[in-house]
Amino acid sequence: MSAIKSGVWLAALLQTLPGQVQSHTASTELRRFEFEETHMASPFNIVLYSTDEATARRSSRAAYDRIAQLNAILSDYDPESELSRLSRSAGGPAVPVSIDLFEVLTQSRMIWERSGGAFDVTIAPVGRLWRRARRDRKLPDRARLEEARALLGSDKLILDPAARTARLLKPGMKLDAGGIAKGYAAQAALDVLKAAGIKHALVAGAGDIAVGDPPPGARGWRVAIAPLEPGQSEPLRTLLLANAAVSTAGDTERFVTIDGHRYSHIINPATGLGVEDRAAVTVVAADGATADALETTVYILGPDRGLKLIDETPGAAAIFFRLTKDGIKSFESSRFKLVPTVPPEPKTP
Repeated sequence: MSAIKSGVWLAALLQTLPGQVQSHTASTELRRFEFEETHMASPFNIVLYSTDEATARRSSRAAYDRIAQLNAILSDYDPESELSRLSRSAGGPAVPVSIDLFEVLTQSRMIWERSGGAFDVTIAPVGRLWRRARRDRKLPDRARLEEARALLGSDKLILDPAARTARLLKPGMKLDAGGIAKGYAAQAALDVLKAAGIKHALVAGAGDIAVGDPPPGARGWRVAIAPLEPGQSEPLRTLLLANAAVSTAGDTERFVTIDGHRYSHIINPATGLGVEDRAAVTVVAADGATADALETTVYILGPDRGLKLIDETPGAAAIFFRLTKDGIKSFESSRFKLVPTVPPEPKTP
C-alpha cells in the first residue's frame, strides 16, 4: 500500500467530444464552470455545468468545504486530525470515531481481507521510514524496518459497528489513509454537488476522479491515462466515463533509486519495501474510495492476482500496464472491454 498517494496520473480532458453539439434546449441553458483549490496536498479540480454563476460558486464552495472537512479527519500529516488522534490511542481502549473515519476504516479493512493484506491502512510505521529513505536516498535501517513491520496488520484494527468505535491493539501502531482518502474525498465532493442539483460534474483530486452525468451533449467525460515514461505525450488510453470513478497508481512520478534499484513510493506490506515493478494500474469502479484503494492493491499484487481481485469486485474494471525490455505490455480484467474508450487519433505521416 502507498504511504503517500502518487502524483497526477490521470489527466481529465474536460470537453465534449469533437463534432458533438448541445442539441436540446435544456442543455443550451447550462454553462460550464471550472474551479481549483489545493487540499490534501494536491490540486482538486471541479468542473460543473450550471444555469448561473452564483449557483456554480455556491455549490463548488460546499464541495470544497466537504473535502477540507475530510482532510481534517483523515490526514496523517496533521497531528490534530481525527486519524492522528486515533493513532495516538494505540494500545488503549476503543475510541468513538466519526461516521467518515469509521467508513474509511471499514472499507480499508475489507480490502485488506480480500487482498490478503496487500492493502493495509496500518502501513504508517513503515511508510514513515520510507519518507526519510526517499529524502536521504538510503534504505531504511533493517532492524528499524522489522520493528515497524511488526506493528502492521489490519487484524489488529478492531471496529465495532454498533458502538462506532475503533481500537488499535498494539502500542506504536499508526494509521495512514493515503491509499483511499483522495478517492473518498472526490466522491464525497461529487455527492455534495449532486445534492445541490448539479448533475453534470467532475471532481479530480490528483489521480482520483469521480464523475456524474456527462457534459451536455456528450456521451461521457474523457479521462486520459498518462504514459509510463515522462516526456511522452500520447496517453496509453482515453476512457469515456459517466457516473463512475477512476483512479491510477504507478511509479512514474514518485520513486527513488538506491544502490541501482528503483523503488516506487508504493510499499508492499509483505516485504516492507517499495515495489520495484515499472507499472501503472488504472481502476474504474462505482465509487471513488473503491477505485482509489483497488488501484494501489492491484499494483502491489501484480496482474494475475490483482486482476482476479478486480473480477471479484462487482462493477469494477482495471487495466495493468507493465514496462518491460520489450516495451509496454498490458493486461485487462474481464470487464475492462466494457469500459467505453475514445479511439486514438490517426498519426500524421
